[in-house]
Amino acid sequence: MDITNSTVFIPGATSGIGLALAVALHEQGSTVVVGGRRADLLEQIATEHPGIDTVRIDTTDPESIASAAKEVLERHPDLDTLVAMAGIMRVEDWHHPEGFLATAEETFTTNVLGPIRLVGAFVEHLQTRPHATIVTVSSGLAFAPLKATPSYDASKAAIHMLSEALRLQLADTSVRVTELVPPSVATDLMPGQRESSFAMPLDEFVSEVVDLLRTQPDAYEILVERVKFLRHGEARGDYDQVVATLNAADSHGS
Repeated sequence: MDITNSTVFIPGATSGIGLALAVALHEQGSTVVVGGRRADLLEQIATEHPGIDTVRIDTTDPESIASAAKEVLERHPDLDTLVAMAGIMRVEDWHHPEGFLATAEETFTTNVLGPIRLVGAFVEHLQTRPHATIVTVSSGLAFAPLKATPSYDASKAAIHMLSEALRLQLADTSVRVTELVPPSVATDLMPGQRESSFAMPLDEFVSEVVDLLRTQPDAYEILVERVKFLRHGEARGDYDQVVATLNAADSHGS
């Protein structure tokens, strides 16, 4: 991915990591399209960041994805990068079904089916571009679980393995698959996360991500230093300690 000369669609980017990354990529020289459900936020983004295009999309709705994909490709036929950013994170209690069934279904619809449907909407087009990238967004919690958020952890583990397999399947095409693996970042993904001392400041995270994208354009995984503690615990042989430390912290992490 050439961050200075790509055409990028980022659904789920009206706030948090998605919006910060969209602005950063635009500043680097890429053409950026931000997708989201709320028209007021999209209008605000277009006003505050001239040159960033916007489109309405609900990544939980297959018809909305299809409609948005058509609109994006009509306006930006040179689109070469999809960043499947949208995601939700909910605390659950699995001691009784009322504590998790509804949130589990909502989480997997947004975090797993959403990216799958987005890839389905764009993968044929991306294969027509000489160089294209699908960026998936997993989490450090794909590699070490936070006990408060079982469905989120599992959904991000699914995205990790989906990324691994999709990379193999598309190896005979012009499409690369890059997995962005955030740690806990100071956003509003979870209540209190923005103020958490455990969370990485958003500007620091995005700055490091942009630097990694610039210096390692062919990387399979984008790993800031803060997430390597979670990502490599099993390989280092200290997985149990990683899980204990993570769950002892009075925080939630993405």
